[in-house]
Amino acid sequence: MITPELREFAMANNKAVLTTFRRGGAAQMSIVVSTPAENGVSFTTTEDRAKYKNLARDSRCSLLISKEDWWGYVVLEGNAHLVTQENTPRADYLKTCRTIYRQISGEHSNWDEYDQAMLDDHRAVITIVPDRVYGTAL
Repeated sequence: MITPELREFAMANNKAVLTTFRRGGAAQMSIVVSTPAENGVSFTTTEDRAKYKNLARDSRCSLLISKEDWWGYVVLEGNAHLVTQENTPRADYLKTCRTIYRQISGEHSNWDEYDQAMLDDHRAVITIVPDRVYGTAL
């Protein structure tokens, strides 16, 4: 569960840097657009991306969420929970995808089209569930 302060910060600042681990142990960093979730912070990606493949193999990760001016940040260290169309019932999968989209971008003009794109792209919802949270913005 995330605190109200972290939720507020993550809602106001959705640009983040994700750190995962490559097969050989080196760090791999990716820029993501994130939003708070019930038990962490979420974003979406396609299953063919390095960040997804790394997290599917090793769920340990860090997510740095920063203010626009970089003078305030929060880091979540923990594990990623992956929601895909393969591991989640279709209706729940699409509902989760829509929730993330709505929180970041608002309403979509054609939800049927959006749903099909999520399925066709093999998009995954990644939620970073933190074990540790720290930073200058809390």
